[in-house]
Amino acid sequence: MRVLIAEDSTLLREGLVRLLVEEGHEVPGAFGDADSLLKEMAERQPDIVVLDIRMPPTHTDEGLRAALEIRERWPQVGVLVLSQHIERNYAAQLLESDAERVGYLLKDRVAQVEEFLDALERIQAGGAVIDPEVVRQLVFRTTHGDPLARLTPRECSVLEALAQGHTNTAIARKLHISLSAVEKNLAAVFDKLELSHTTGYSRRILAVLRYLES
Repeated sequence: MRVLIAEDSTLLREGLVRLLVEEGHEVPGAFGDADSLLKEMAERQPDIVVLDIRMPPTHTDEGLRAALEIRERWPQVGVLVLSQHIERNYAAQLLESDAERVGYLLKDRVAQVEEFLDALERIQAGGAVIDPEVVRQLVFRTTHGDPLARLTPRECSVLEALAQGHTNTAIARKLHISLSAVEKNLAAVFDKLELSHTTGYSRRILAVLRYLES
């Protein structure tokens, strides 16, 4: 795949370039700020963009705003946003409009090379990937009245795997349960989260997004 990178940390930026090239991917550009990335989007024609959420000049939300612009102007391009810390509101903004070809990962996840590369592949294939730690904090909240608190431990595990972008078959393999058991647990999750009448792939992501914003 063709990957553009925007990351102001030279060490991480160069490390990402080296990793992707060694894995056989093409990196036609790597930039230290979001504006430079946006200026080169049309000419470089990437399959996926990997960018930091906080970049110069203010180090607040430049990467997020660039990601949202890319999703609006180049919807066919996958977007993977990296963050130093869990910022649930930013994750929700990125994912809420269209839960396809998009991901939100903590930077620590890059060090887990296989997980990082797997996330890129799932995004390129049209999926959505949310960092497992974001999902873990979300799923295991026990706030009174939170619909997630009504989920069984198995339903929580299925929801966690779902939000990481896994297909039903992959969830069954990951949790060592049957495909029918995955489907049954997902149906229960959608029902308890009041998503039973929502159709399409978005329902799978809405099961997490609805509570990223809560």
